[in-house]
Amino acid sequence: MRNHETIYIDGQWVAPVDPKRLELISPTTENPIASVCLASARDVDLAVKAARKAFPSFSETSKEERIALFERIIEVYQARQKDLMAAITLEMGSPKSQVIMTQAALQGFQQAITTLRGYNFEVQEGSNVIRREPIGVCGLITAWNWPVQILCTKLSSAFAAGCTVVAKPSEFTPLSAIILTEILDAAGVPPGVFNLVIGDGPTVGHAISTHPDIDLVSFTGSTRAGVQVAQAAAASVKRVCQELGGKSANIVLPDADLRQAAQWNIARCFSNSGQSCHAPSRMLVHEDQLDQAIDLLCEEVKKIKVGDPEDASTTLGPVVNKAQFDRVQMYIQKGIDEGARLVCGGLGRPPELTSGYFIKPTVFADVKPEMTIAQEEIFGPVLAVMPYRSIEQALEIANGTRYGLGAYVFTSDRKTGHEVGSRMRAGRVFLNGVASNPAAPMGGYKQSGNGREMGVFGLEEYLEVKAMIGFVDR
Repeated sequence: MRNHETIYIDGQWVAPVDPKRLELISPTTENPIASVCLASARDVDLAVKAARKAFPSFSETSKEERIALFERIIEVYQARQKDLMAAITLEMGSPKSQVIMTQAALQGFQQAITTLRGYNFEVQEGSNVIRREPIGVCGLITAWNWPVQILCTKLSSAFAAGCTVVAKPSEFTPLSAIILTEILDAAGVPPGVFNLVIGDGPTVGHAISTHPDIDLVSFTGSTRAGVQVAQAAAASVKRVCQELGGKSANIVLPDADLRQAAQWNIARCFSNSGQSCHAPSRMLVHEDQLDQAIDLLCEEVKKIKVGDPEDASTTLGPVVNKAQFDRVQMYIQKGIDEGARLVCGGLGRPPELTSGYFIKPTVFADVKPEMTIAQEEIFGPVLAVMPYRSIEQALEIANGTRYGLGAYVFTSDRKTGHEVGSRMRAGRVFLNGVASNPAAPMGGYKQSGNGREMGVFGLEEYLEVKAMIGFVDR
C-alpha cells in the first residue's frame, strides 16, 4: 500500500499544514490500497496565493505559448496514459478495457489547441473594441466518476484562457489526480499556474467556494452539492459554472432500428457501471414495441461480463464505494416496491462474486413517469424502460424531470429526429448513438447546471468581456 504524504502548491510537493490521513479502499476487493493526506482551508489559502502570484505573467502569455504548453502536456500525458488508467482501475474499479476514461481527457487538451488557434480574444464591433480577458484564479472542484476527463476538460479551458488554477479532485479518486499533476509538472507548467489540494467537500471544497481571491468556481457533482457550492460562493459574487446531475432519456421512435437502439442503450447506460451524468437511464419505446425491446435488452445484458476490472474481458466493474453500492441497492428496492417490473438483475451482487461493490446489471419495465427510478438519478447500472403512445407523450415524459443534461433520439428519419431533439429540454442531444464531440458545448438545463464546458463555449466561461469604447475612429 502506497502512502501519499503531499499536495502540490506553487510548483512543489509539500506536506499539508494540518494533515489528516484518509485510507482508500478498493471497490473491487474492499481492502485498503493507499492513503492520502487531506488538505485544510489553510492549504487552500496558500494555493490561492500561489495562483494569484502566477496569474499576471501567465495571463499575458500568447496563444502560441499556450499552444506550446498544451503540446508538451500531451506528449507527457501520452507517455503516462497507462499509469493513469491503472490508477483509475485501482481507485474506482473502472475496467482497464474502458480506455475512453483517459482518451477523453487527452481529447480535451487536443481540442484546446484547435479552439485556441481559431479564437480571437479581441475583435472590433463598429467603433468599439471588444476584448476577452482571463477571469483570474479558478477553483476546479471535480467528481470521482470520470476523475481525469472532468479535471482535464476544465483545466484545458482554464489554461487556454490564461487562468491559473486551484484544483480539488474527489477524495475518493485522488490517485489519478496525483499522476496528472506529475504530468503537468513534467511538462513545465509554471509554478503556481496549477495547484492540487486533496480534500473533502465540507473542508476544501467549501474553502475554495468561499475564498475571496478565487474569481470562478467550476464544479462537477450532484445537484445537492452544486446548490451548496453556489450558496457558499454567492457572498463573494464569483462566477459559478456547474455540471450537475442527469436523468437522460432516450426516445426510440417506431421507425428506428430497435436492435441497434437496445444494444447502444445497454452499452452506454451501463458504461462505467452506470456512473455517468449523461447515462441514458430512461429508455422510451412505443407501447407496441415494448415486449420486443425488453427481449432485445435482456439479450444484451446477458453479454455483459461483470467482474475483476483488471481482466481485459470485463465490461462492468464495481461501483466506487460502499455508500454508492448501498444507494443503488436502495433504488432497485424502490423500483420493486413501487411496482415496476424487474426483467433483469435485481438486488445484491452477482452470485459468482463474494466481495467488492458489484451490482447486477438491472432493467425495469413498465416504469411509470412518477416512479422514483424514473425521476431520480441512480448513478448505477439500472435502466428504466418506459412505454409511450405518441411523440407528444414521449416528449412530455422525457422532459418531465428536474434534470436536463443529456438526451438521445433513435430514428431512421433525420428530419424527424431533429424535430424531436429540438424539443427535448437538455443541453446535449445525440442522434442514433453518435459519439460525443469535444468541440460541442456540454452543460445542462434546469437543475443539471449552468454554464458550458468544452470547445469555444467552454473557453468563454473562463473569460471576462471588456468593452473599449472610443478607441477606434468612427
